[in-house]
Amino acid sequence: MRVSLAELHTEPFTAEREWTVEGVPVLTAAVSVPRPEPLADAVSRRIHRYYQAQCRAYLRYCERCLLPQAEAEYRAALAASSPLPFFRAELGYRVTYNEGGFWSLYTQSREPALAGPPLLTRRGDTWDLTAGYPVPLADFFPPRSPWKRRLRELAVAEIQRREQAGAARYREGWRKSLRRSFNAQNYYLTAEGLVFFFPMYALAPPAEGIPAFTLPYGSQGLRAPAPPPTVHSQHS
Repeated sequence: MRVSLAELHTEPFTAEREWTVEGVPVLTAAVSVPRPEPLADAVSRRIHRYYQAQCRAYLRYCERCLLPQAEAEYRAALAASSPLPFFRAELGYRVTYNEGGFWSLYTQSREPALAGPPLLTRRGDTWDLTAGYPVPLADFFPPRSPWKRRLRELAVAEIQRREQAGAARYREGWRKSLRRSFNAQNYYLTAEGLVFFFPMYALAPPAEGIPAFTLPYGSQGLRAPAPPPTVHSQHS
């Protein structure tokens, strides 16, 4: 008999790796991803495999892309008799919604940059626990609804409000970048509404982090997936 989950209980699964050059540590990577507990049904096991694969992929990325940079910085510092650098990369997550058969979260990585602040990269996931698969953003809007345009209009209005209030600063030409960098996969659910976001650097200077905007349930035809949850399980 197929089990239908109303919510998903998870615990953090953690992993850490360290890379050395000539015996000297130059890079570590720390990963924390959700692990459903217990792994008693097909949906939980599918979600478990998904985030285990993400964990492995991130560690491979650190070894293939970040380690050569860390090694180059180590050798440059050694040649210049400068203090030896040490870099740390992290991947964590936060569960933002867990009720009524929907489980939503975002994972976010933080990696060292040779110049400037660390690079933040966010990924949103919303799972239908009944079907056992991620939910496309379009499913939360009425059929044939111009939801992409409406989300962009909301972001434009919010950016203008923030700038006028002096609460944030955006790049010149952010309107064009907003259209180009919009990705329907970059969203997650919260108790207040649907949050959609843009990559770091896409719209604003790095000090602004990852620009995110919330569309409340009931606005622009957005349907609520379930009554607002009262308790969230969060890890970051």
